[in-house]
Order: sequence, then C-alpha cells, then structure tokens
Amino acid sequence: MIHIALYQPDIPQNVGAAIRLCACLGLTLDIIEPCGFPWDKHKIRRSAMDYIDLVNLHRHASWGSFLKAYPHKRLVLMTTKTDQIYTEFEFSPDDILVAGRESAGVPLDIHQGIPHHITIPLSAQARSLNVINATAIIAGEALRQIP
Repeated sequence: MIHIALYQPDIPQNVGAAIRLCACLGLTLDIIEPCGFPWDKHKIRRSAMDYIDLVNLHRHASWGSFLKAYPHKRLVLMTTKTDQIYTEFEFSPDDILVAGRESAGVPLDIHQGIPHHITIPLSAQARSLNVINATAIIAGEALRQIP
C-alpha cells in the first residue's frame, strides 16, 4: 500500500498530524531524519494522541537509508515546482508520496533524483498549503484511484 514519507520535517506537530492521517487511512509513514527538532517520543505522542499506536511508522537515519529500505517502490515528490497536477497523475499501490521540509522542500539533488513530481494547483496569490494538508489531499486522490 501507499507510503507517506516526510523528508527531514521541521515541525513536530506536522509529524503528529501525519501520524493521525496515516493511521486513519491505513498508510505507512516514513520519517527521513534528521528532523528539525529533537525527536521526543512524549511530545510526538501528545501531538499524535493515541494514533501513534495505530500507524506503521518507520524512521530512517538518512535519505540513503530510506532508499535502501525501498528499492522497488516508486517515489512521487509532492512539490510546488512542477506543472504535473496530482489529479492527472496515475497512482500505483507501490508509490511513496514524498513531502519535503516545511522550510525548504527537498535539496536539488533529491528533487532531480525523484522521477515523478506532482502538485496541487493553487491560487496565484498563495505560495503553498501546509505540508500535511497537501499530503492529505494527494493521498485521498491516490486512494481513490487504487482499487
């Protein structure tokens, strides 16, 4: 089934929201470290509430260790730097939806190394959605497409 991967997240509350999202939708959550905050299990648990016990959560020490864990999965980067609209993309059950850091996205080499990029069209006055809101929208479309 689909995975959600957060690349070096900056905000622990977003990790908590991602845990809840993945628990509710039955998705695996991958956290690619280092995080922009100390990983405090108690704070994460408070943010995720009891959902942390319901999610399949994997932490990876680096981008390289994440890639080694999933050599046969297809990576799909959720980004504002593409014209490929998420509703026009054909999702697969083996996809990993990758979200970049809230503050900076993913580094250029990682961006260029991920073959598939998708975006949510936004109002011209807006820069971006909250990373978990965007992830929820895209995950919903992916699940809708996959029988």
